[in-house]
Amino acid sequence: MKRISLFSFLSVVLAFGAIAQNKKEQDQQAIKRMCGCFEVNFDFAETFEYSNDSTYVPSKVKHDRGLEWVQLVEDKDNKIVLQHLLIVGKPDKPHVIKHWRQDWLFQNTDLYTYNVDNNWNYVSLPKDEVKGQWTQKVFQVDDSPRYEGSATWIHVDGKSFWENATDAPLPRREYIKRSDYNVTLRNNKHAITPEGWIHDQDNKKIIRKKDEKDVVLAEEKGLNTYTKVDDSRCKAAQEWWKENQQDWALVRAKWDRVFAQKQDLKLNAKVDDKPLYAHLFAEDFEKTEESIAKMIDTFIAK
Repeated sequence: MKRISLFSFLSVVLAFGAIAQNKKEQDQQAIKRMCGCFEVNFDFAETFEYSNDSTYVPSKVKHDRGLEWVQLVEDKDNKIVLQHLLIVGKPDKPHVIKHWRQDWLFQNTDLYTYNVDNNWNYVSLPKDEVKGQWTQKVFQVDDSPRYEGSATWIHVDGKSFWENATDAPLPRREYIKRSDYNVTLRNNKHAITPEGWIHDQDNKKIIRKKDEKDVVLAEEKGLNTYTKVDDSRCKAAQEWWKENQQDWALVRAKWDRVFAQKQDLKLNAKVDDKPLYAHLFAEDFEKTEESIAKMIDTFIAK
């Protein structure tokens, strides 16, 4: 048998290491291409319904448009944080709304998976299961958890995309109108395009009850199309973030301490008849580290 020299062996090892590093850099570039100023189309339509109720009424088709700034908040080797800021109103009097946030973590083993009724279960994944993968952690406007999933970024034929299926609470457009289901199984695909990027969704609307098998009530197609425009169009959001970023850093830090406990989490929907975001966004709310921590603690069910 022909022996392989130590030099040849080391050369192969280094070559594979370089390929892995190049792949990771491609992943990072794809994630960060979701930053910038975008015109966004939000389109949702119920595609199939499985209800046995003859009076069942499907959700109406939804078409919305918006202007959104995606701010790069953190850019580390194994963690990238993107904050979405929605700009509404007339161009001469824009109003900025803090929208959702997405964190991307490389080879992350800690997940909070949604169960039902504002309950998230902590899950520790084996290291070999997440090798080369990125976890996308999605957060609500008040930086409380929404949904998380781990998968591999794929780069082939000039295309870059990431796809994962995970349970989530009902989206805001649904929970203010619907109470006939309580979990959304989201199949999320993020794909980078020459014009910007898309968030492609194939969702299942699920009825979940304790000790019973999940029932799929209906399915839904969602397509959010982000078309890149000049950054100057999102100046209002850029300025808003400069003025408010320190306050929200305190909010994220508090939630990080909560998640670091690595325990199942149940959140109260309201305190004093208001959701968390209403408290944090109130003009008279004192945004100090202590007051933010105390407010978030009131929403964590003991």
